[in-house]
Amino acid sequence: MDFVKYESDGPIATLTVDHPPANALSNQVLAEIEQALTEAEHDAATRCLIFTGAGDKFFIAGADITEFLTIPREHYAERTALGQRVTLQMERMAKPIVMAVNGYCLGGGCEMAMAGDVRIAADNAMFGQPEIKLGIIPGFGGTQRFTRLVGRSRAMELLMTGDSIDATTALEIGLVSRVVPAASLRQEAMATAEKLAAQAPLAIAAIKRAVFEGLDRPIEDALEIERREFFAIRFTPDAVEGITAFLEKRKPNFTGQGTDSLSASGSAETPSRPDA
Repeated sequence: MDFVKYESDGPIATLTVDHPPANALSNQVLAEIEQALTEAEHDAATRCLIFTGAGDKFFIAGADITEFLTIPREHYAERTALGQRVTLQMERMAKPIVMAVNGYCLGGGCEMAMAGDVRIAADNAMFGQPEIKLGIIPGFGGTQRFTRLVGRSRAMELLMTGDSIDATTALEIGLVSRVVPAASLRQEAMATAEKLAAQAPLAIAAIKRAVFEGLDRPIEDALEIERREFFAIRFTPDAVEGITAFLEKRKPNFTGQGTDSLSASGSAETPSRPDA
């Protein structure tokens, strides 16, 4: 890969977008992100992924605008489909993704960040969906995830004005979970990743599925999804180990084994989403 670095260190893998000068999302960068995500997904040793941008100024500053006028109209839908596929891949991955947002996180970069599970922002980070200023709209999920994360009114204002917000405001409206000094962002992201990697992998995966599958359903249907996931996970070796360790007042040793207690797809059988 030319513009994405994928590094694995024990249970923690790091995906770094390194596409100077602003880590913009070209078609090649998107394809390489997809490749790195697939590698993390299939690596049995990896339990958590950190996603970040190279340098201190840019997480991902947006799409590679230079490609906008070169991609033929008949092929442009493929680009949008690729970006949406990558964001859905992050949401559907069994492994948690920690977004370490360093600097400008705009347009497609903000859409990438919103598809992660935990967003930690450096205090110099800036967020926004400025597509409206180009006469277009977000295409990698911005109109949908922004609204779900921060609420309709604030999302509509930011989507239709294209204004950017700083890290403090992003924290206030619920776009990120934490703001830390830029100098300690990598350390904080690693500490969070280590904490997630120490949890029971099957339970982490079940939480992600339950949230993703149930988010836009009526509460009764969402609770049924949670019930099925709970039952499927309850009798795995990790669940037995966790409960036993608690009673014995010791630290549990989760292995992630026991997928035979789940369905053939590795999850509890749940109703499929309309868009799945």
